Amino acid sequence: MIEVVILKRFLYSCIRIDNTMVLKVVLSIAFIFHFMLNITRPLVTLYAAKMGANTFDIGILTAIYAFFPLIFAIHAGKITDRIGDRLPILFGMITASVGLILPYLFQTMWALYASQIIVGMAHIFIIISLQNVLGNAATRQNRDQYFGIFSTVVALAQFLGPVVGGYITESTSYTIAFLISASFGIIAIIISFWIPIIIKNSTSASSLPPTSTLSLLKMPVLRRALGGSALVLYSRDIFVAYFPLYATKLAMSDSSIGWIIAMQGLAMVPVRFFLVTLSKRIGRARLLLISVLIAGLSYFIIPFTQNVPILVLLAIIMGAGLGCGQPLSMTTSYNASPRGKTGEVLGLRLATNRISQIIAPLLFGGIGSGLGLISVFLFSGIFLVGGAFLTYTKEEIEIPISRIENNG
Repeated sequence: MIEVVILKRFLYSCIRIDNTMVLKVVLSIAFIFHFMLNITRPLVTLYAAKMGANTFDIGILTAIYAFFPLIFAIHAGKITDRIGDRLPILFGMITASVGLILPYLFQTMWALYASQIIVGMAHIFIIISLQNVLGNAATRQNRDQYFGIFSTVVALAQFLGPVVGGYITESTSYTIAFLISASFGIIAIIISFWIPIIIKNSTSASSLPPTSTLSLLKMPVLRRALGGSALVLYSRDIFVAYFPLYATKLAMSDSSIGWIIAMQGLAMVPVRFFLVTLSKRIGRARLLLISVLIAGLSYFIIPFTQNVPILVLLAIIMGAGLGCGQPLSMTTSYNASPRGKTGEVLGLRLATNRISQIIAPLLFGGIGSGLGLISVFLFSGIFLVGGAFLTYTKEEIEIPISRIENNG
């Protein structure tokens, strides 16, 4: 018995010592995956338009990326709780690489559809598992910082990916860009073997009353985090999907389009260095409200200008607004998770995101087909502003962070 206790303490100390290495591994995989993804995301729209896709087709192509992840996101979270995070990440990176190479092998719209379905499925396993590893490696005191660093690395990948993708297509072709993107997956697959396998103590979870996944939505803090997260993610996806169409009507080159989308991603970085200070001074709920309002107003202004510098400025302002939303919702979701259900809650968060990613492109794709491309930006702005107020609960502003964290 004494030997077992000593062994547990030794293993625990090893895990604590290796937290820095775990952080580096997680950040490396997160950067590579989002770099791969963002090389191709703007190109999916442009490549589809080149093959004759209309606004509604683009909406379907964007929505199908999120359809199957919506169905399997919560199950993926439960899997990570049961078997650890290494195998889901390996599976996700292999699957993502396969999905990204399809448009190179088969130059048809159906290959694009299949690619988006496969990469979307891979996305849920990679993101849930990486966030779960990060949450396990962090303490309650530095979890905001860890998720802030994670979001910053993702934002850097979102900056570099569109720029690199734009220049690749100008110098080669869309299909070569997909091939190059898929090849980066080999590096991430190798790094994934350094992900620790941590299976949480099932006895602590079983000692709690059995609850369904949907019953977690009874927690006001979690509902707010999920709603804000969905708004932030959908707004960026709509911009990446439909801004290239608007920009091509202004005769912009692929590299110029890539730079503007990249500037939005880059603007998410500096604001995250002040995230902890801002959340303490303003409050998490109010900060999330402001960030989504900024994005909504920027959306509303875009169709009223054809001036490229102003479009760049709007993309930067939008990125700065959205830069707060993702890490805030990740931290709040993890901290509000019942013991032993962090993966499940992160899966629920991802499922909520995917609902918005399915409904929004189909809705705005239909609006764009009937009323024109400009209407996509106008209605998106209105939707974001309205959604920001709906997900904001004034009385929750005063709940101390310590109380929120004690829910986990």
